[in-house]
Amino acid sequence: MNWKEKKVFITGAGGFIGSHLTEALLQRGAHITALIHYNSRDNHGWLEELSGQNHAALQVILGDVRDASTMRKLIAGQEIIFHLAALIGIPYSYMAPAAYVETNIKGTLNILQAGLEARVEKMVHTSTSEVYGTALYTPIDEKHQLQGQSPYSASKIGADKLVESYCKSFSLPVVTVRPFNTYGPRQSARAVIPTIICQALRGTEVGLGSLDPVRDMTFVDDTVTGFIAAAETDNLSGETINLGTGRGVSIQELVDMIAALLKREINIIADQERTRPAESEVLKLLSCADKARRLMNWEAKTSLEDGLGKTIRWIGDNLTTYKTKKFVY
Repeated sequence: MNWKEKKVFITGAGGFIGSHLTEALLQRGAHITALIHYNSRDNHGWLEELSGQNHAALQVILGDVRDASTMRKLIAGQEIIFHLAALIGIPYSYMAPAAYVETNIKGTLNILQAGLEARVEKMVHTSTSEVYGTALYTPIDEKHQLQGQSPYSASKIGADKLVESYCKSFSLPVVTVRPFNTYGPRQSARAVIPTIICQALRGTEVGLGSLDPVRDMTFVDDTVTGFIAAAETDNLSGETINLGTGRGVSIQELVDMIAALLKREINIIADQERTRPAESEVLKLLSCADKARRLMNWEAKTSLEDGLGKTIRWIGDNLTTYKTKKFVY
């Protein structure tokens, strides 16, 4: 695909993955309308960090995916949609499940309908490996059954199924990408890797919940190339595609690797507030990315060791942006 002057609409553009995706597409010459969740401070999230040379091709709009009429107005005339906006914190979903339904399900419906009315060329929808729940087999391919083990994962399953229905019912050209655990610069301390690094950089004690869960950690640059490949590849409408490395690592192993890279000892303190309810905890997520390789010629290229090193350096340079107080939700 020739991205030069392509009209692209990105929801959740100020977030962790969204800001990296926005930056990558600006570098490719796209004209981007970036949707940021409305706030009274006119804060553009991580898009505040982008260099000024690309801003002529970037229009930042504050709004809310829950507002159907605004989404129709903003998406009219767009060619490509990347839908990343979502409530994603799993612990907070136990407290406010209705908010997750409103944003993740109803918000996705609004984007789908607006895209349909605008006759967009393609839409890339963001799922999550959390929809698989605790693995019934590994590695997990796209045929694995979906299990709503948290209100968050249930809301994403609902969104994914709406996407499926719009493809089948209305022939909307939409593909779903299902990233496994993405990490890297700009990720908030609600996620496990930044919270380990932040605590370790400030002392020797790190408060964590369960150390046994196994995750497939994908560096953000690789996740972004997967999103772009999904948009560039023909004949993917209706497909769901995993983005992962195929390598599993436990939380304990992550702590050990980060300690080694920092060249310091880390003492783990059990923190019950960081522990999920027993039946809600997802014990093992390990991807099968064969479909991504076969259909999109995509695979993760950044090793966990290299990715952790880059993340540690970035967080170290930006440690003051992370709050000292423990991030529970």
